[in-house]
Amino acid sequence: MDKLKVITIQKELVKRRFVVFSVKDFARIFKVKDKTARAFLSYNSKKGVFSRIKRGAYIYSANPPIKFEIANYLWKPSYISFETALSYYGVIPETVYTITSATTNPTKEFNFENQIYKYYQIKKKVFFGYKPIKIRDSTILIADKEKALLDYLYLLSLKKQQINERLDLTKIDKRKLGRYVNFFKRSVRKNRALIDLIKSLNI
Repeated sequence: MDKLKVITIQKELVKRRFVVFSVKDFARIFKVKDKTARAFLSYNSKKGVFSRIKRGAYIYSANPPIKFEIANYLWKPSYISFETALSYYGVIPETVYTITSATTNPTKEFNFENQIYKYYQIKKKVFFGYKPIKIRDSTILIADKEKALLDYLYLLSLKKQQINERLDLTKIDKRKLGRYVNFFKRSVRKNRALIDLIKSLNI
């Protein structure tokens, strides 16, 4: 764990663009035992070289990933959606500070470096409509505009909240949205509140 080894590892992480990794990932890349990797990461996290984003997962502090990339990693499988995706696409004008994602896992929340990451559980049948996009050097899984809107309406229906009146639906592909709506209606047909929200948009 001397300084030279730390510097060598830092260079290799940057070279590979290995920005979010588990203890097992680290052990595999640097060909050491899991126990050795865990001890090394724990020791150097205390010195600020690495930051632990959750149990068993780390980032290199001097070359941190973008927040969307962290969001994709923290709770898998997941993709950026709801208000965060709608804000990213400009469908809602407000800046969204909590990063929201859809997952088939139980609903969960993480807080890392004062950033809140929220994950809302959706049914496996409606876990679709997302794609990889490039943001700087990162590949991010994010819902397309139409799916983000439906995920958002689905969440509102469960919380029994009002729709954001400033939604800019001119950015939405109505045909694609219509296809998604038909599939959603079949999958969550008992959710009357969701159906009513969809109808309120005059789709």
